[in-house]
Amino acid sequence: MVDTVSNEPLPDPAKIEHEHPDVTGGWLRPAVFGAMDGLVSNFALMMGVVGGSSASDTKPVVLAGLAGLAAGAFSMAAGEYTSVASQREFALAQVDIERYEILHNEAAEEAELAMMFMEKGVDESTAREMAREVHEDPENAVKVHAREEFGVDTDDLASPSLAALSSFFAFALGAVIPLLSYLVGIESAWPAIVLSLVGLFACGAVVTRITARSWWFGGTRQLLLGGAAAGLTYLVGDLVGASLG
Repeated sequence: MVDTVSNEPLPDPAKIEHEHPDVTGGWLRPAVFGAMDGLVSNFALMMGVVGGSSASDTKPVVLAGLAGLAAGAFSMAAGEYTSVASQREFALAQVDIERYEILHNEAAEEAELAMMFMEKGVDESTAREMAREVHEDPENAVKVHAREEFGVDTDDLASPSLAALSSFFAFALGAVIPLLSYLVGIESAWPAIVLSLVGLFACGAVVTRITARSWWFGGTRQLLLGGAAAGLTYLVGDLVGASLG
């Protein structure tokens, strides 16, 4: 039988030019989607007020925009903090269960880890040796079991405070776009509409960095969806304003 195992040294990983984008989106996904959420919701809210109020009175529009920005940003921050904190606490609870099992039933846990390695294609003797070496350090064993069994990296758990702050500023950044022209004294709604549509296109285009779509497709899709939301809300505001008037 011909020995097919190569004795050549492994290549230097630093010289291997083979990279993948962050398929989970990293910071880009929550930042862009937070800004997009703020832009769409506040743009639609303001257009609803524009539709239901007098064209010469911009105070209700500005007030609605500022209130929508503040309420949305604080709501997003609170919701994101609670969500991430709950997820983190649940993950740590599962890690504590795994730690207890490893400390009180080490042989079974080591055998379980060996089986997981074997399911990945490692031969039995190597899998058992790998599991034995992992279990020489109980805390390292906890980390490996957590990662292999339920996909938790104990060294990379999300921070609730960071998630809350990121959501707050991302939402506020998007929500302020429809307000900009009003804040500098322009009373017409058209500059706000144009700025919002440009912002929607830009957000949709940026999102395509983590998808397989082209930038123009992502931008156009988000422009149409956000514009439709604002247009429909304008119609609702117009109908309500007419009935109240």
